[in-house]
Amino acid sequence: MTEGIEEVPQTQIPDKLFFKIGEVAQLTGTKPHVLRYWESEFKMLRPAKGESGQRIYRRKDVELIFSIKKLLYEENFTIAGAKKQLQKKRSPRSGAASTKEPLNIKDTLTEEPTEDSTQPGLFGNESEIDVQWVKAELTNILQILK
Repeated sequence: MTEGIEEVPQTQIPDKLFFKIGEVAQLTGTKPHVLRYWESEFKMLRPAKGESGQRIYRRKDVELIFSIKKLLYEENFTIAGAKKQLQKKRSPRSGAASTKEPLNIKDTLTEEPTEDSTQPGLFGNESEIDVQWVKAELTNILQILK
């Protein structure tokens, strides 16, 4: 399946901010159509798209692709098994997920987003309070713009 494809160790990922799909394919020894398929299967693999619609991968995307490739080709996981393994690696505190506190939209808007941040619903459990707060904030912004 991967005959004749050179494999580049993860430590040899060039020190660049962004990579095109052809560069990622060459680095990882994976064909572009496989990368596009993995994007549809692995929700955490979501490269940005430029103005022309071309995929733009970041270093963490390339590292994730190496992880996916290792799980599928070297450790012989199925796609479903690889997804579970990656989810385990990303959230070791899976037991704490069932005891989530209600989302406070005010804090969410002022905090810097993190990679692992999730948003259960737009306004969480405090929808009426949050809607009033959002309305007040939008009114303030409108006053500033006038």
